[in-house]
Amino acid sequence: MNPVIQKVTDRIIARSSKSRAIYLERLEQARQQGPHRGVLSCGNLAHGFAACSASDKADLRSLTKANIGIISSYNDMLSAHQPYQTYPDIIKKAVNEIGSVAQFAGGVPAMCDGVTQGQPGMELSLLSRDIIAMSAAVGLSHNMFDGGLMLGICDKIVPGLLMAALSFGHLPFVFVPAGPMPSGIPNKEKARVRQLYAEGKVGKEELLEAEAASYHSAGTCTFYGTANSNQLVVEMMGLHLPGSSFVNPNTPLRDELTKAAARQVTRLTALGNDYLPIGKLVDAKAIVNGIVGLLATGGSTNHTMHLIAVARSAGFIVNWDDFAELSDATPLLTRIYPNGQADINHFQYAGGMAYLMRTLLDAGLLHEDVQTIAGPGLRRYTQVPVLQDGKLVWVDGPEQSSDDDVLTSVDKPFKAHGGLQVLSGNVGRSVMKTSSLRPGTEIVKAPAVVFHSQHELDAAFKAGELDKDCVVVVRFQGPKACGMPELHKLTPPLGVLQDKGFKVALVTDGRMSGASGKVPAAIHVTPEALDGGNIARINNGDMLLVDGESGKLEVLVDAKEFAARPVAVADMAPNLYGMGREMFGAMRQQLTGAEQGACSLFITEEHLHG
Repeated sequence: MNPVIQKVTDRIIARSSKSRAIYLERLEQARQQGPHRGVLSCGNLAHGFAACSASDKADLRSLTKANIGIISSYNDMLSAHQPYQTYPDIIKKAVNEIGSVAQFAGGVPAMCDGVTQGQPGMELSLLSRDIIAMSAAVGLSHNMFDGGLMLGICDKIVPGLLMAALSFGHLPFVFVPAGPMPSGIPNKEKARVRQLYAEGKVGKEELLEAEAASYHSAGTCTFYGTANSNQLVVEMMGLHLPGSSFVNPNTPLRDELTKAAARQVTRLTALGNDYLPIGKLVDAKAIVNGIVGLLATGGSTNHTMHLIAVARSAGFIVNWDDFAELSDATPLLTRIYPNGQADINHFQYAGGMAYLMRTLLDAGLLHEDVQTIAGPGLRRYTQVPVLQDGKLVWVDGPEQSSDDDVLTSVDKPFKAHGGLQVLSGNVGRSVMKTSSLRPGTEIVKAPAVVFHSQHELDAAFKAGELDKDCVVVVRFQGPKACGMPELHKLTPPLGVLQDKGFKVALVTDGRMSGASGKVPAAIHVTPEALDGGNIARINNGDMLLVDGESGKLEVLVDAKEFAARPVAVADMAPNLYGMGREMFGAMRQQLTGAEQGACSLFITEEHLHG
């Protein structure tokens, strides 16, 4: 085992010893009450199966057959979730065929950052993760289920579903993907048209045509943003069936994988001999495996919050220093847009998860001795699913990549470093995605230009006020200020400035999209401006150092003067209402800092330590 990976894992285990013990004790208390339908009154149980068929009623009355709860993020507006429309019927039939029952337990909201980008609704995006977790918990709270199937894909949905599942950690859960849409126009062409639009060289009709040719059918967006990072991380953690993450929707293989997932969760319930609750499957090794997979592929920086919140949901305390050390030890093995021109389908064709798992396992960069929903040991995930004579089987995956420009080996990495840097200094702590940066752009020292919203920056860009070397500071975008919206809308104008030859960087207490990375961006700055963080003390013209190599984020002014400056204030009133935002005010105030997972739920130290 790589000594750094082992050291970080051991440190997480030691740091979390008390909180993990409390979590496991609560898990065991819940397990001892099952099967849970046995504690329901006759009236409770009758309500729970009233709409079932006669045979399902008989099975549920017997208390000897598994009942699987389905939680789904289906809606037909969002391409990634539209395929889930048919899944409940597929799942119920597959479960019935092996003598068990499945019920649709509940739906969860699923919003799309791509639709809300730059709009007021984006301020609900991060908050939706905790709403999704709570919504799933409501669906599972009826005490009718022996296990669950989680149907979710995109940005906040999978982390929210995973947090909910861990709150019911005494039950087994299998996560069920729906797959990416087929490739559209090349990502490089889409990015080119976006930048031309930002420069005023093409109109809205040309831009819309390019976007529609990229996002063109059912399935996940094909770039390597948070949605596809979710799928990769969940498979790395052993919560998907091997090789199931990136099979396209509406294909025979996709349907057979869904049926197999439904059958598999029934085998893991406490009613059988292979009981595997998710709270025990997701241990420190599984969490570290997920982080390593993320870093090896240059995945979404949103997971520097999501995986921390997920870990705390299982009683583990993870911080950004863990991410940084793991990144130092993990080579970058993929070139998927925005870290390259290929899309997730090209990654799949090059060898996909099976080859990625193989090269990381062979190099000792993943913990092999873990539990998975497919059985003990992560080596099982070097196999790929195929149909042979109409039947689903797994065969050994490739031993070499078929496209070294998209997916390479640990012996020949694209970069020795995993593409994530933690920055710290007198501004605070932040993270930077370095995997997508062009050589020579990692370090920027330039005067600050300060804004209190992305819209102010957009106006200044259009007025030509940013045609210079500068570090753009966009503050009051943190969790408590306005829900920490993604600021991906800033990428095209800042990219234009960079292409003009200016040295430019971004510093913000907000987020950037998983599809960002061209411009050096110190994001998730904590403490945030609204909490009195030093980002609120930066003035226009201050010399700022953003150093993605040595990990520095500093205002180069006299320390005493900087400390004596008043903290800037901003009028947040316009962010507190409209598009439903007024209903989330109390929730915003409960959000922890970015490094603590930006969570409003139950992951405080007090909860973890009882």
